[in-house]
Amino acid sequence: QVQLVESGGRLVQAGDSLTLSCAASGRTLSLSTMGWFRQAPGKERDFVAAITPSGGSTYYADSVKGRFTISRDNAKNTVYLQMNNLESDDTAVYYCAVLWAGNYRSAGSYTYWGQGTQVTVSS
Repeated sequence: QVQLVESGGRLVQAGDSLTLSCAASGRTLSLSTMGWFRQAPGKERDFVAAITPSGGSTYYADSVKGRFTISRDNAKNTVYLQMNNLESDDTAVYYCAVLWAGNYRSAGSYTYWGQGTQVTVSS
């Protein structure tokens, strides 16, 4: 069993930066691809970013490419999402999740999820 706890979400202004953290417990995640997703009210949960177990490869949604950076610290069992130049469209609940196998862009492929952290970008 894996427990994921996201933190760092808050109300910010457009153009601001914010870093989200996802701390895992219950099992080491150094062998797992990790992903960040987000869900705005009334919308589906969308892929944001993913990172391979070693951190050697990262993947991003087109909407965040160049603004967001995913990273991980396996010694701390923690994954981060650095978000720069935030826009009002980035407002959503952000979730981290563990991928054992499958398509990293598909929420249905992920096995464990955190409870989410709210990011609100005010314009």
